[in-house]
Amino acid sequence: MTSLPENRPPRISETDRDTAVRRLQEAYAEGHISHEEMDTLLNQALTAQTHDALARALAPLPAEKPATTSTIAVHAGRIRRRGPWRVPRTLKVESAFGSVRLDLSRAVIEHPVIDIELQLGTGGAKVTVPRDAIVEFDNLGTGWKDMRYKPPRHSGPGGPTIRISGTMGFGRLKIRHARR
Repeated sequence: MTSLPENRPPRISETDRDTAVRRLQEAYAEGHISHEEMDTLLNQALTAQTHDALARALAPLPAEKPATTSTIAVHAGRIRRRGPWRVPRTLKVESAFGSVRLDLSRAVIEHPVIDIELQLGTGGAKVTVPRDAIVEFDNLGTGWKDMRYKPPRHSGPGGPTIRISGTMGFGRLKIRHARR
């Protein structure tokens, strides 16, 4: 007689683990936990196999700051962001008839992961990301033209992850890494 498979809790992902490590480092830098506590909690977070075990490692920390979301929307016209501007955790960009230019190369990026959601009708979008950024696409629908993106050959560690999602009607999405 064979036994039925047990209902095992889902294992944590590397993203979950990285987020936990970042929270522990921030709590230590802000003086919420001591060096010894950080060592102990880091060990727990790095060896955790389930979400419950990871939650126990983060329990002594203060509540996480809420994620920031901003929306930029125009009916017709251009959307431009460049220079030293503060990038929110989630950026929603909506345009029915117009072009979008987002330059993140000199932007202030405070989050390890940035979500950019595009809702574009006609008109293209160009996004310039930092040199060491990692670009991911999540549920990005393009209607008429294909997306253009060539990942860099050598990507340095420590850059932000830029996740791009949404829909584009009759425009092309071009993504490039900054040269500096």
